[in-house]
Amino acid sequence: MKTRTRGTYLHAAWSIAATLSLFLAGCEKKAPGPIRVGALFDLTGSTSEISIPYAEGVRDYVRYLNERGGINGRQIQLVERDYGYIIERAESVYGQLVNEEKVVAIMGWGTGDTEALRPRIAEDRIPFMSASYSESLTNPKEAPYNFLIGVTYSDQMRIALRYILDGWKDPSRRPRVAFIYNDTGFGRSPIQAGRDYAKAHGIDLVDEQIVSLAAVDVTFAMRAMSDKNPDYAIVQETTASGSVILLGAQKLKLPTRFIMLNWTADEKLISLAGPAAEGVLGTVPFTFIHEDVPGLAEIRGYIRAKGLDPSAMNIRYVQGWVTMKVMAEGVRRAGGSPTGEGIRKGLESLAAFDTGGLTVPITFTSGSHKGAAALRISQVKDGQWKPVTDYIQAQP
Repeated sequence: MKTRTRGTYLHAAWSIAATLSLFLAGCEKKAPGPIRVGALFDLTGSTSEISIPYAEGVRDYVRYLNERGGINGRQIQLVERDYGYIIERAESVYGQLVNEEKVVAIMGWGTGDTEALRPRIAEDRIPFMSASYSESLTNPKEAPYNFLIGVTYSDQMRIALRYILDGWKDPSRRPRVAFIYNDTGFGRSPIQAGRDYAKAHGIDLVDEQIVSLAAVDVTFAMRAMSDKNPDYAIVQETTASGSVILLGAQKLKLPTRFIMLNWTADEKLISLAGPAAEGVLGTVPFTFIHEDVPGLAEIRGYIRAKGLDPSAMNIRYVQGWVTMKVMAEGVRRAGGSPTGEGIRKGLESLAAFDTGGLTVPITFTSGSHKGAAALRISQVKDGQWKPVTDYIQAQP
């Protein structure tokens, strides 16, 4: 009988230890990777002036969240793409985000592209929180995975028209109103609702003018509108085209009062239009960076920690920040391994979710993805936007 040597025993022990080590390693759970969220931004197209600060707000909220541990112990990875405000490019990029990047949710941007993507979003079950506030995106029967936290363009139009009616003092005639908008899905979105509301409530819609987002001279359009002598003009444009409209009206010394819907009512409008912006009204669903609400303290603290001046930011940055904040809450409520369906259920469980005053409290249900229905009317006074009403809710 052979006697085993000490080396034989050591070799056996090492083999057992190695086998056990491999077994234990196989039993160890891998740390979960980041939660991948896609983003469609317009960084080079016709709405880039407002999309760029919005995108930075989205990015900064992700950084802010990750610095505090992320969501359910996992970091958020924002996978963003510039689509240049071109619908065909948005459709291509969307496919990349879903099929190649494997994102579980997407932060969207424009109206035309979001509406074009709506069937694919539903089929892919990808929660999609757009910066478009088109009313067509709020019905879960038609858009089960689209969500929006801004007051819809149609409700903004209704609130603006109600504001005109409530302040009308001339019993001898009805108020005369004109609409100015661009010929895109975004521009057209609230117009039919405005026509219907004006007809139902005794407002004379006397003119409609189409003004391109790239307009640099609107003299012809302003003269044509002036011939109809509207008391008010409601503007569905962006900052640049809105400022051109105000400067054109000032040049012609029009008495018409202007109400800008939300994508035109921002700080940059004042810097671009100068004195022509004084007295202008706006429908404002979000809070300006110079105001004083708890949610802005969070934003200002983060911006100062980066060594930047909060006053350099604007309302578009606030919009991006709070929109990402709401989406992140839906992801958090979906649990440690979020899926599109889980995030949808998480968002639909939000009831009067407090954004710290950056918006009215946000509520989604299985029957409505319209997160908010109330906003304030603000006015440019002494070169700064100031609220002139409390929060107003849209009425039929």
